[in-house]
Amino acid sequence: MKVVSTKDNLQVLHEDNHIIVVNKRVGDIVQGDKTGDKPLSEVVKEYLKEKYNKPGEVFLGVVHRLDRPTTGIVVFARTSKALTRLNDLFKNRETQKTYWAIVKNHPPRQEATLIHFLKRNEKNNTTKAYAKEVPGSKKASLDYKIIKKLDSYYTLEINLHTGRHHQIRAQLAAAGCPIKGDLKYGFGRSNPNGGIHLHARRLDFIHPVSKLPITITAPVPEDALWLATE
Repeated sequence: MKVVSTKDNLQVLHEDNHIIVVNKRVGDIVQGDKTGDKPLSEVVKEYLKEKYNKPGEVFLGVVHRLDRPTTGIVVFARTSKALTRLNDLFKNRETQKTYWAIVKNHPPRQEATLIHFLKRNEKNNTTKAYAKEVPGSKKASLDYKIIKKLDSYYTLEINLHTGRHHQIRAQLAAAGCPIKGDLKYGFGRSNPNGGIHLHARRLDFIHPVSKLPITITAPVPEDALWLATE
C-alpha cells in the first residue's frame, strides 16, 4: 500500500527562512499532474501555513523533482530569492546528489563509471540507453559502487554527473541491473507499494542565502531491504 505525505506526517529534513527539505514517500508526486492527486508542494504549503499561522497564500518554489516511485530528498524554496539561486545551482550542476539503489543482479564490476547515450520516448515516458550516440540522444554519466551485499540483492551507491530523464533507472537496466520493483525498466515484478528501490539519499550544496555548505541525508523508507542496508 502506498503511504503519502500529509501536513501531519511530513518528514522535514531541514527548514529555515529560505528553504525546506523533505523526505519524499513512494506515493508522493512532487508537482501536480494529470492524475489530479495532491502534490507534495501543496502538502508542504499546508504544513507551513499551519505551523506559522500564515494568512493567505504561502510562497513555495519547486526546484527539482523525483520520479513518483522514487523516495528521498526534495528541496523547496520558501522565498523568491532562494528559488532563483537554487534554480541556478541545480541547472549548473553545483550540487552533489547521491542515490542508493537496490538491484538483484551483480553489476559488471564492484565499482565503475557508466556512460550511455539516452533517448527519451515522450509517448510512453521512458528513456532508452544506447552504448553509442544515436540521433536525438544525450550523453549520460554516473558512478556506482556496491556498498552492501544483501541475501539476494545488492545495494549500490550512485553519484550522478548528468541529470537526464530516468537516468539511473535506464543506465542500471542497460548494465543488466534493473532496480528492484522497476517493471518499466525490466525488473521481473513490482513492489507491493508500487514504488521502486531507488532513494535520493544525500544532497550536498551551498545554501542559496547564507552561502554555508549544507549536507542533507534522508533516512531510508521503513522497508526490510532498506533497513538492512542502513
